[in-house]
Amino acid sequence: MSAVSVLEQRAPRINKALHHYTTDPDLPLGQHAYQSPLRDERLAAWLGAALGILFTVCFLTGLFDHIQQHPLTWLPVPRRPLWLFRVTQGVHVACGIALMPVLIAKLWLVWPRLVSLPPFRKVADVVERVGLFALVGGGIFMVFTGIANIAQWYPWRFSFEASHYAVAWITMGGLIAHLGAKWTITRRSLRRRSRRPGLAEAAVGAGGPLVAEGQHDGLTRRGFLVTVGSASGILTLTTVGQTLRLFRRLAVLAPRAPGSGPQGHPVNRSAANAGVLASSASPDYRLTVAGRVLTPLSLSLDDLASFPSHEATLPIACVEGWSYTARWRGIRLRDLLHAAGAPADAAVHVISLEQHSPYSVSYVNHFQAHDIDTLLATHLDGKVLDPDHGYPLRLIGPDRPGVTQTKWVTSVVVL
Repeated sequence: MSAVSVLEQRAPRINKALHHYTTDPDLPLGQHAYQSPLRDERLAAWLGAALGILFTVCFLTGLFDHIQQHPLTWLPVPRRPLWLFRVTQGVHVACGIALMPVLIAKLWLVWPRLVSLPPFRKVADVVERVGLFALVGGGIFMVFTGIANIAQWYPWRFSFEASHYAVAWITMGGLIAHLGAKWTITRRSLRRRSRRPGLAEAAVGAGGPLVAEGQHDGLTRRGFLVTVGSASGILTLTTVGQTLRLFRRLAVLAPRAPGSGPQGHPVNRSAANAGVLASSASPDYRLTVAGRVLTPLSLSLDDLASFPSHEATLPIACVEGWSYTARWRGIRLRDLLHAAGAPADAAVHVISLEQHSPYSVSYVNHFQAHDIDTLLATHLDGKVLDPDHGYPLRLIGPDRPGVTQTKWVTSVVVL
C-alpha cells in the first residue's frame, strides 16, 4: 500500500484524536486563542501580493548582482550604464528592508493557519505545508541574514553569500508553488468588495464564530494595512539616504553615515584590518603586468607617474546598500595593457596586496578592461588616495560592485 493511501486512511482517525485539542479554547493551540476580526482572506491577499512583489524584485536584482560579483566568462556583464549596479543593489537592499514589517504582519495574520490542528485534512494539504515551510522558513532566513549583512553582523559560521543565494531559489520555488495553490482564492479576495468573512482556518474548532466586524475598538483592517505600509516606508526612508543624497538627512538608521569616513567617504575595510598598511606604503612597492602579454612590466610609483593621467566621475556601490559618486583620477587600465602588448580582447585579473580574502582577486572582462573610464586610481576627489581607500592604486570602473573595485592593487594578470 502506498504512503499516500495510508495517509488518506488515517486522516479521519487523526482528526478525531486531535479534536479536543482544537475545540478547547484554553489549550495553546486552540484556535479560539487566535481569533481577530483583522484575520480575513482579503487582508491576507493584499499582504501576500505585497510580499510576492517585494520578494520577486529582491530575487531578480539579487540574481543580477550575484552575477556581477561572481562574473561568468561566457556572460560578460555590461559596462554601461555606469550606474546600473548602484541602482539594482540599492533597490535590492531597500526592498529587503521594506520586507520586514510586511513579513511580520503576514505571519501574524496567518499564524492560526500555520498552527491549526489537525495539520492536514487531505493529501493536498501535505503538499501545501511543504511549500509553506520553504516559503516561510526561506523568507525569514532571507530577511534576517540580509539585514544582518547590511549591519556586517554575522552570528553564524556559514557563508552568507552562498547560503543567501541558495535559499533565495528555495524561497522563490515556495512562493511560486504557494501562488499556484492560492491563485483562485487570492484573485477572488482581491476582487471582492462586499462584506469579508474571517479566515476560515482561524475559526477551526473555535467553538463559535469570530468577532463580527465593527464589534471591536481596535485597529481596523484598513488601519492595519496603513500601519504596515507606514512601517515599511519609514524604514526605507531612514536607511535609503546612505545612497540617495535627497534623503541623506533622514538616514538616521543607515548603517553607513553618509559623508563620513576617510576623505569624506565610507569604507568597509581599512588598510589596517586588511593587513596591508605597511606593504602599501613600502618604498619597494611595484605594480606588475604579466600573463598574456608581449612585454611584462614591473613599475614603481615613479614609473606609474609617467603614464598619462585621466579623470572619471564614477559611483562606487557596496553590496550592503550604501554608495556614493566621486571624482577619480589615475591610469587607464587599457593604457597599461597597451604598454605591455596585451591582445585587444584581453580580460584581466586584478590582484590586491591583501591576502586570504575572497575578493583579493577581481575579474575584469574585456569590455570593462578596455573602457575609457576603467582606472587604476591614484586620487580621490583631487587628493591622493587614503590608505583606507586603496593607496597606492585601486581599481575603479563603471558598473562594478564596490567589493570588486579592488584596493591596494599590486598585480594585473592578462588572461
